[in-house]
Amino acid sequence: MTAPRENHLVELVDDGGRPVGATTVEEAHTAPGRLHRAFSVVLTDESGRLLLQRRASVKTRFPDRLANACCGHPAPGETLAIAAIRRLREEIGLGPIALTEVGVYVYYAEDPVTKRVEFEYDHVLHGRIDADEPLLPDPDEVSDLIWVARDDLVESMRTSPRSYSPWLTGVVNRLFDHEKTKTSAERPGGG
Repeated sequence: MTAPRENHLVELVDDGGRPVGATTVEEAHTAPGRLHRAFSVVLTDESGRLLLQRRASVKTRFPDRLANACCGHPAPGETLAIAAIRRLREEIGLGPIALTEVGVYVYYAEDPVTKRVEFEYDHVLHGRIDADEPLLPDPDEVSDLIWVARDDLVESMRTSPRSYSPWLTGVVNRLFDHEKTKTSAERPGGG
């Protein structure tokens, strides 16, 4: 039986992120995969820690692995902001917050367990929340939420990469690169 979310439509894109059609989530993630628009939300707290979710064991792609706070696909024609706010509410029970796009990460990954694939033009979005914000993760989406210090995360992804979703390193690097660029531009004589 196909999960209802697998029947949702996603926007197919070319290598430059321009729309070229639509297909179902299931079709887009069936090998060899079809390049489609996606987003990954990275949430940080006031001290710079990152919120990670452990993907539920029922997920069709990379179950039980640690990933960024939330991921999803905008429907064809849907804005990233609306889709991301919707998925934050659905996955971790977070109300609307301000999000900033910090880059795009295009990747391809095959799940050795489920035989599904990820081939995504992934918009990386960043938001900041209070570490004490009450969150209510959906157990069909998320089995656990944890706050992780940046240096600890980078080291753990290096030494135990199979504990993490294959997109997490690229997503986190887009955030870090954006922050370095922003800091450099804010210095006297920068930018």
